[in-house]
Amino acid sequence: MGGVHSSGVGDESNTGQSPSIGLWATDRGVSSEALADAYGLGIKESSVTVAAHNDRVNHGRSCNVDVGKYVGLDCEMVGVGQGGHESALARISLVDFHGRQIYDSYVKPRERVTDWRTAVSGVSQREMRFAREFEEVQREVYDIIEGRILVGHDIKHDLDALKLSHPPRDIRDTAKHHAFKKYGHGRKPSLRVLARELLAIEIQEGPHSSTEDARVTMLIFRKYKPSFDTEHANRYQQRTPPTTTRKSKKHRRKQ
Repeated sequence: MGGVHSSGVGDESNTGQSPSIGLWATDRGVSSEALADAYGLGIKESSVTVAAHNDRVNHGRSCNVDVGKYVGLDCEMVGVGQGGHESALARISLVDFHGRQIYDSYVKPRERVTDWRTAVSGVSQREMRFAREFEEVQREVYDIIEGRILVGHDIKHDLDALKLSHPPRDIRDTAKHHAFKKYGHGRKPSLRVLARELLAIEIQEGPHSSTEDARVTMLIFRKYKPSFDTEHANRYQQRTPPTTTRKSKKHRRKQ
């Protein structure tokens, strides 16, 4: 599902941590995620693999992964309604800051599927034999992402499909990042274009894999994390009066 090819281009952003900082952190039990966040660092070379051999499709929650502060999310949709023009959730994947699989599940759409979109979604009626109920998946995803920073590509559509909301200030969206607008030529850039232009890899050449897409999105975020951090600070910190501390709205399910 969703083959990935790399041209071997190096990390031009040069935002990885130095060896001395990395050794200091390792000796003191500090995670590389926390280190990157504290020092405004981006990706450490070779620390994220786009297509991992230990991915387990439809495995549910991965118990051996410490989720951390950041969660990458991607969904695959199928068509419902007349003509299959409306979208419904059929698969969801979550990865951590390092691209490790946190959660993966097929989802039984609550509506009658009129177009499986298998060539793109990679989902067919066969997978539904082992799919989880929508409410179960929604609850498990909610428990994972609540209170964390959510990283995705045009993530509004994924949250709408999940019937969940998330505080805007806790979202990092690669489709809306100002520095990437030039790749969309007036529209939102696709994840495939960003992967090619920013990472020099080709994705989505066959049926999509939500795990791979979530991992690529996280990889882009990590590589350009300082730019995301600056944009986020300019957008939100200036709006908050210096003498006032506001609690952001809690993540909630949509009714």
